[in-house]
Amino acid sequence: MTLIGWLQILFFCGIVVALVKPLGGYMTRVFAGERTFLSPVLVPIERGLYALAGTSEREEQRWTTYAFAMLAFNLAGLLLLYALQRLQGGLPLNPAGMTAVGPELSFNTAISFVANTNWQNYGGESTMSYLTQMAGLTVQNFVSAATGMAIAIALIRAFAGASGKALGNFWVDMTRATLYILLPICIVLATAYVALGVPQTFGPYVEATTLEGAKQTIALGPVASQLAIKMLGTNGGGFFNANSAHPFENPDAISNMIQMVSIFAIGAAFTNVFGRMVGNQRQGWTILAAMGVLFVAGVAITYWAEASGNSLMHAFGLQGGNMEGKETRFGIALSSLFAVVTTAASCGAVNAMHGSFTALGGLIPLLNMQLGEVIVGGVGAGFYGIILFIVVAVFVAGLMVGRTPEYLGKKIEAKEMKMAVLAILCLPLAMLVFTAISSVLPSAVASIGTAGPHGFSEILYAYTSAAANNGSAFGGLTGNTPWYNITLGLGMLMGRFLVIIPALAIAGSLIAKKTVPASAGTFPTDGPLFVGLLVGTILIVGGLTFFPALALGPVVEHLAMLAGQTF
Repeated sequence: MTLIGWLQILFFCGIVVALVKPLGGYMTRVFAGERTFLSPVLVPIERGLYALAGTSEREEQRWTTYAFAMLAFNLAGLLLLYALQRLQGGLPLNPAGMTAVGPELSFNTAISFVANTNWQNYGGESTMSYLTQMAGLTVQNFVSAATGMAIAIALIRAFAGASGKALGNFWVDMTRATLYILLPICIVLATAYVALGVPQTFGPYVEATTLEGAKQTIALGPVASQLAIKMLGTNGGGFFNANSAHPFENPDAISNMIQMVSIFAIGAAFTNVFGRMVGNQRQGWTILAAMGVLFVAGVAITYWAEASGNSLMHAFGLQGGNMEGKETRFGIALSSLFAVVTTAASCGAVNAMHGSFTALGGLIPLLNMQLGEVIVGGVGAGFYGIILFIVVAVFVAGLMVGRTPEYLGKKIEAKEMKMAVLAILCLPLAMLVFTAISSVLPSAVASIGTAGPHGFSEILYAYTSAAANNGSAFGGLTGNTPWYNITLGLGMLMGRFLVIIPALAIAGSLIAKKTVPASAGTFPTDGPLFVGLLVGTILIVGGLTFFPALALGPVVEHLAMLAGQTF
């Protein structure tokens, strides 16, 4: 580890924290329907969209109606994206002549982008046409991110509102998230990426002649527009197979830093939105502090592990850190930081090969996802993910002091606990059950690229990434098979919607409850004590659930490395 490396990490953290309050304030005004500097331009468009949808900003929805609207919209998006892939061979904007995508891969990809996962069992530049990339994948990057933001806002209203029945309007929340937040920021980001050298063109692929006289096809396309939303919306699906390690997607250190900040910006700002809407910004900073503790610990362990390198290599006199699979332009520090950022925020974009990290360095990205997408997390999804753990933490605290648990004046009772536990347990159900089956199924084991515990980690990482709606991969695993395409798709559906529905049920229950005034016996939830309780709850639940699986993979791999054993 070096001083320069740590300064780069601190610089990133400083930018993210500096953006929390101004971005949080803007987002609060947007979702409250207040006037912003974009209102003169966007209000007529917004109202026109409501008229086309047959709704109004004054129309309120109960949680069941809100959930039905969300599910119907996402189902329609899934079917349209599936059809677009299957028919792309006969559609325009296909200069490379891409043929139709196979049924299992189309199924997997359609679910992947609708679920804000962007798991890719394909190479973008060799599989998808410009039309599919833009009208299919990029559109879903926007609306899947907006869906997560809408759910988060609905849950925040449940804590902020007095006794009532309505959570807002899904169509309004999603429209405002897209029009006022995602789209304007992405226009700025895409322009910046083009200025830094990222392509944005409808022109055909370029033929080049190498120094040896061979012909090489250089893929181009509308890259910058997809890059902007894949990062800001924590989607992660790359236009190119090499993702953010490709020089056309990530030209230099400036673009690398912009991408990492984009991944965290909205997720971190949601904590400030929460604080503002409940009338106590300290509550938001407390949640962000808990996220920060887990994030900084993960970065420190990963950076240390990669900077320390492989002891087996040291035995042969090869000193230094582990550069295998790293982005050599950015070095160990920024490659490690990117790996932790992208898995903490359920983004999945990568600028280094996670499967080439050391055992402990690869363990942290795995654990980040297994903890439930709560360390900043996806846009909106990270916030409602950590709220589930807050419900559990408050319930435990209430039992410890012998009082009915409450959070921000809302009593946490049996219904809320059942829904929170149901949502939390659906992730290990998808991650561990599919991993267990794939570890013994001969056709699934045949897809492993590495022997020993690392091969098990490849399978575990794949299903963890799918259910956590992350989309990154360990590498080595051949995922484009019927078994993995279908089961990873099912895992993505479970990890997305079996969390959202219980979260909305909690919101529907809480919005109907009266706010109880704080008293001398009220457990404080805006200080260091609650930060420790929340972090402890997250780690204990994650540790108890996933430690046996981690012990079979990265933990035993690390111990084998120390013992000098190879596979």
